[in-house]
Amino acid sequence: MAKSNSFSKREIEKNKRQKRQEKQQRREARKLQPADTFEDMIAYVDANGVITDERPEPTKAEEIELEDIEISIPPKEVEEEKEPTGRVDFYNESKGYGFIKDSYGQNTYFFHKSNAEYGIEENNLVTFRLERGPRGMNAVDVKMLK
Repeated sequence: MAKSNSFSKREIEKNKRQKRQEKQQRREARKLQPADTFEDMIAYVDANGVITDERPEPTKAEEIELEDIEISIPPKEVEEEKEPTGRVDFYNESKGYGFIKDSYGQNTYFFHKSNAEYGIEENNLVTFRLERGPRGMNAVDVKMLK
């Protein structure tokens, strides 16, 4: 018994055959084309930075001296870091430690009397340096502002 072919099946087979045939023709056309030579594949950059197929004329090129080319990054101006200032928020003279609240009011730093001037009291304005301690940032070289 012969296989029954509907109209849509015949159309699908016809389209497949046609696509295969077109693909074969493209493949043969590609084989018949001459291969590009190395010279055809090279691109040149002219004096304005535009990519072209033609070699730029050396007479139009502008001579640049090596000394005129700057390849370094300009040095940044180093700003001197100001010592932070703050107010002594708490000070226990008998135990020898205290806390300084910075001028911005955001952070509080621990300090010990060995790192501070003699005569520091609560609410004094002070300058200090910060060092990392075992429990966070500590204020050292605590000096009263006059």
